[in-house]
Amino acid sequence: MLQLLETMLSGANQGLLYALLALGVYITFRILNFADLTTEGSFAMGGAVAAALISRNVEPVLASVVAFVSGAVAGSLTGILNTKLKIQPILAGILTMIALYSINIRIMGGQPNTSLLRKTTVITYIENLFNISKNQAILILGVLSVAIVIGVLYWFFGTEIGSAIRATGNNENMCRALGINTDNTKILALMIANGLIAVSGALVAQQQSFADVSMGIGAIIIGLAAIIIGETFSSQKFPFWLKMGFVALGSVIYRILISLIIFADLLQPYDIKLLTAVMVTVALALPKIVGLFKNKNNGMADKKR
Repeated sequence: MLQLLETMLSGANQGLLYALLALGVYITFRILNFADLTTEGSFAMGGAVAAALISRNVEPVLASVVAFVSGAVAGSLTGILNTKLKIQPILAGILTMIALYSINIRIMGGQPNTSLLRKTTVITYIENLFNISKNQAILILGVLSVAIVIGVLYWFFGTEIGSAIRATGNNENMCRALGINTDNTKILALMIANGLIAVSGALVAQQQSFADVSMGIGAIIIGLAAIIIGETFSSQKFPFWLKMGFVALGSVIYRILISLIIFADLLQPYDIKLLTAVMVTVALALPKIVGLFKNKNNGMADKKR
């Protein structure tokens, strides 16, 4: 029983760190209505930047801030490719993601991974400060990070420029007619989103004590899974901050489920991405499937009349 609780706590801790990734994907996928595949590259970039700096004895908090900046730069590149060069959103994200693979290896000194063993990270700093276990330190870090990010995002998207970003996602043509520079709002939203995703990668790298060039593979699917799970408990009537809270909750639930599946030995760890892809596919296709059944039932009812 104790081992089961520890497994669930470990999953919840990971979910809190991945919640920043989910919030970043939420900004692009739900708010901006932009299918951004930069996610996989910027997540790994955040881990690579943080690991490279921490391994050179840079303060871990500063390293995480630099990771945010690096992710924002990656997001701006995707935005420029889309808005200025008129490249389709998906292709713009793919181009940036491919470029980041080589850049991330260069950041880590030509190596595919960088170890953080016996290095001071944000997590070990909290451990030593409060004299607590690693799991407790991750929990504190995760809760504080998610709360601060949701608070800042709630404030930002209530400002004039934040409202312009939300309006751009809802109706870009109307925004242009009102004189809003939608190119700038897209680029800014992509910068914020990928900055958060990079911070998530930085924190995950510090949690697992290494960064790897392939750690971002499937990151966008993980983010979508968290959004979909969170939205099953959410409602359109909820305020914006609460919707973001449920996205973070979705990330926690997702990681707990994955931890329990592995703990129960139902699937091997390498099967998890397949399970996630199937789950997200079903969730995204569910409205269409329900609509087909409704149309079929309505057609049958009309025939009976």
